[in-house]
Amino acid sequence: MRQSPGPSHFLKPFSRLLLMVLLVGSLVLSHSGIAQAASGGRAGGGSFRSPSRSFNAPSRSYGGGSYSGGYYGGGGGFGFPFILPFFFGGGGGLFGLIFMILIAGFLMRTFQRLGGGGEDGEIVYSNGASAASGTATVTQVQVGLLANARDLQQDLERLARTADTGSNAGLAQLLQESTLALLRNPQYWVYGNAESQRIGMTAAENAFNRLVMAERSRFSGEGLSNVAGQVRQGATATAAGALPVPGEYIVVTLIVGSLRPLQLGKVSSSAELQQALRQLGAIAADDLLALEVLWQPLREDEVLTAEELLTGYPDLKNL
Repeated sequence: MRQSPGPSHFLKPFSRLLLMVLLVGSLVLSHSGIAQAASGGRAGGGSFRSPSRSFNAPSRSYGGGSYSGGYYGGGGGFGFPFILPFFFGGGGGLFGLIFMILIAGFLMRTFQRLGGGGEDGEIVYSNGASAASGTATVTQVQVGLLANARDLQQDLERLARTADTGSNAGLAQLLQESTLALLRNPQYWVYGNAESQRIGMTAAENAFNRLVMAERSRFSGEGLSNVAGQVRQGATATAAGALPVPGEYIVVTLIVGSLRPLQLGKVSSSAELQQALRQLGAIAADDLLALEVLWQPLREDEVLTAEELLTGYPDLKNL
């Protein structure tokens, strides 16, 4: 006697269709309201599951493919946790991002259970902590400066060229030097924002990657990149240009994944921004999981206008 199809027979095609709709919607909506007037630079690296640290997870399979975990530093492609926040408009700050990632994870697990796939086993790190019980802190600090801060722009380019982004010690030094460069130029601070959240390891990794992708998408191109020990020089390079005029800005973004708990409140003054940068720069190498230092524009002959800054970086607050 032939059995009638079970619920999973109908749910599997539906889940695939839902994922496809979310992907298409995210690609359309993720580019709305993003300033792309200037090139940018970036430096960073690290991993939430690096073999050199205690968080080293084996690869696990999802259907016909596999996922090995770790920090995503390259270009092109992103997984389901990155799609849903884009689809619902993107932005909204770190807390909104994490909320949407948790919903995405819940929906994915629900479809797996209803479809009969189940979990393929819990990820367990080499220190005995599981992905569900291990926690990390994801922090994003952004500073909008007057474009007169050309020395800071040059300092960031120098750090990006020379930093050892292939080791935790080098990343910790890059973080410390970058925060010091910002702390030494408070006279140029105009806007700022700081957000920090402690969540599960897997959600933290997804949130970190999503934040990095969102920042990189604001660049018209990456003229200089030093990620995980690989330095890439694009077509754009720092060149002497006209002196900046009022209304032109530089934006520096620091995105950090760490084991250390941080308590960063909303930034509404220079003193609060200073405190946030000091806390960030004090993170030790042993506590640092992943780091990205991004700034725009890269070239001195490029500008970021007030309109582009406020449109592309809506979370920045006037100091």
